[in-house]
Amino acid sequence: MLKQRIITALVLLAILLPTLFYSEPWPFCLLALVFIAAAAWEWGRANGYGQGMSWLAAVVSCGLCGLMWQQGWLTEHMPQLWLWVGAAWVLGGAWILRSGVNAWKQHAKPLRWMGGVLALSLTWLAIGQAKVIGVNFLLSILALVWMADIGAYFAGRALGGRFTRSKLAASISPGKSWEGVWGGMLGVALMAWLWVLYDARSQAQVLGFYTHMFQKGSLLLWLSVVFMAAMSVVGDLIESLVKRSAGIKDSSGLLPGHGGVLDRVDALLPTLPLAMMLYSL
Repeated sequence: MLKQRIITALVLLAILLPTLFYSEPWPFCLLALVFIAAAAWEWGRANGYGQGMSWLAAVVSCGLCGLMWQQGWLTEHMPQLWLWVGAAWVLGGAWILRSGVNAWKQHAKPLRWMGGVLALSLTWLAIGQAKVIGVNFLLSILALVWMADIGAYFAGRALGGRFTRSKLAASISPGKSWEGVWGGMLGVALMAWLWVLYDARSQAQVLGFYTHMFQKGSLLLWLSVVFMAAMSVVGDLIESLVKRSAGIKDSSGLLPGHGGVLDRVDALLPTLPLAMMLYSL
């Protein structure tokens, strides 16, 4: 299993890095579109649909992303759109998690299907706009999710259950603890501080997300860090809820040793649109 994970990660990096650092955004956006389509196919399967509707989810997501690309949305300043999307993630995420696993299947399947396709398509738009702004900006958002995950893993392993008796979401993901969440937030806060220092000392032409927030005040930086780290957990928990409702462990086996694409991008689904919301506002 470990060998599989390493090989898959190396192959993904070999594909991802050249497009990420290419001067034009289109190769990375095209690669991101492939991953979003795969995640949409997984979403259809996780919500009880067969191959036909699952493939249709992939096709529709590609169509929506292609339409937004053709209309020039990648370079548009869209604060109102991202405000609505951000509000939907905060309120909708809280509602879904509060309702719990058993309530998920009670929602109409077409509504769940379309909601996931739309969320994935808007995530593609957010990651595309972030790439247009610059690699440093995009990496700072991606690194937030990675650091939150890493910090949560090690803090949860070392301190889980020592300070709080209750689990974070026992019925959704029994292994997650509040100590893990706090450890993830602490890790992201440290990384944000270091990122701001790096941008200042290197006189970066393209600023990271944290530096943009810091320029509006240190309080906004720390509030945005806590908020974004918390929402990355929400994205992770929502995917776990959907999988538990479907009775599956992984969204698919597309990434050997890692599960499916949704398993890798779940925390990015809310954080990328919310980062664009904060940036555009």
